[in-house]
Amino acid sequence: MRKTSLTVLVLALGVFGIITTEMGMVGVLPRVSAELGVTPSAAGWLVGVFALVIAVSGPFTTLLASGIDRKKVLAAAIAVFALSNAVYALTTQYEVMLAFRVVPALFHPVFFAVALATAARLVPAKDATRATTTVFAGVTVGFALGVPLTSYLAGHLSLASAFWFGALVNLIAFLGILWFVPSMPVPDSQRSSYGAQLSILKRPRMWLTITSVVLVFAAMFSVYGYSAEYLGQVTHMDGTWVSAMLMAFGIVMILGNFAFGSLLRRNLVGTVVAYPVLCLLVYVLLYAVGPLFAPMVPAVLVWGAVHSGGLIVSQSWLGRDASDAPEFGNSLFISFSNLGITVGTAVGGWVMAEYGARQLAWAGVGFSVAALIVMALRLSPERGRDRGGVRQAVSPGPSGQAPGEVGV
Repeated sequence: MRKTSLTVLVLALGVFGIITTEMGMVGVLPRVSAELGVTPSAAGWLVGVFALVIAVSGPFTTLLASGIDRKKVLAAAIAVFALSNAVYALTTQYEVMLAFRVVPALFHPVFFAVALATAARLVPAKDATRATTTVFAGVTVGFALGVPLTSYLAGHLSLASAFWFGALVNLIAFLGILWFVPSMPVPDSQRSSYGAQLSILKRPRMWLTITSVVLVFAAMFSVYGYSAEYLGQVTHMDGTWVSAMLMAFGIVMILGNFAFGSLLRRNLVGTVVAYPVLCLLVYVLLYAVGPLFAPMVPAVLVWGAVHSGGLIVSQSWLGRDASDAPEFGNSLFISFSNLGITVGTAVGGWVMAEYGARQLAWAGVGFSVAALIVMALRLSPERGRDRGGVRQAVSPGPSGQAPGEVGV
């Protein structure tokens, strides 16, 4: 049991390294632009291309890797991230850096999908959600510590040191996978054909679930994507306060991640349906106290706690409908959540440009209401059969393993 716990922590460390690689670039773009001699808009493609490649390629690369030993897949994917960070640190060519943003982005959804499914399979079915919540903690810790630390190193030491930090984290995760993760070949009896995995997309309810995931992430990032601007322009916080609030936001996300994991274990459907309602209430709160400095401080903490739940709630919700193809289901979650981020930030940017930062909260409210409506549509037909599906999703798989990442 202790080795299993260490294995799950190693997978969480790998997720932390991947998020630090993916999102850490955001905080160092001005330095990249200056040192590589490119325009800020060109430097921005280092972030945009990464997300675009994930959204487009995720399900396909995960399908291609579905028959390979899980340990080999995890080790190869995290090694690519370590290598890519080393290239960022060493290169002075924009084109080289851009190419090595595309390459790890191809492996990003593969690592996430396999890590989540592996964590669930390493523990008893009743502990599957706890294990995946721990892996997801790597995301929240990445946002809370990895991203600001990358920015700090670039600002106080050098841009190269920020990337060497990312390389080191991913290298440690690589060694941990080699040491702690057992060999997990996929037996022929459990190897699903590409057609069998793709067949989950023939289910109408699956597309309602996917749509709700897109809307939940759009609700989250239509506001969070411009959180610094909101705090600066609406609450009139200076740079120091904004940085402190964003750090506190990330730290609270770590706690909120585990709180939502606990709620999901008690009642998956109830927690999922409650999530957009909580988002709606938080955005109304942000609008109400936005211009008020003192009330905005605790409001940011509440916002961070609720925001954190979107990751594990959406993944569990989609996993409920993809329990017979968990890794492919996870890849769908990763791809469509990135689509939601793209849609949300685009709409949020439009609202801010047209109506001002104060009105950002209403973009989040609109997406939250839309997500709630789609969830209601998903649950309305054949309600009794859906409840039976939840029980089935957490029952042991062919080898006594949980077939997916969802536990109710």
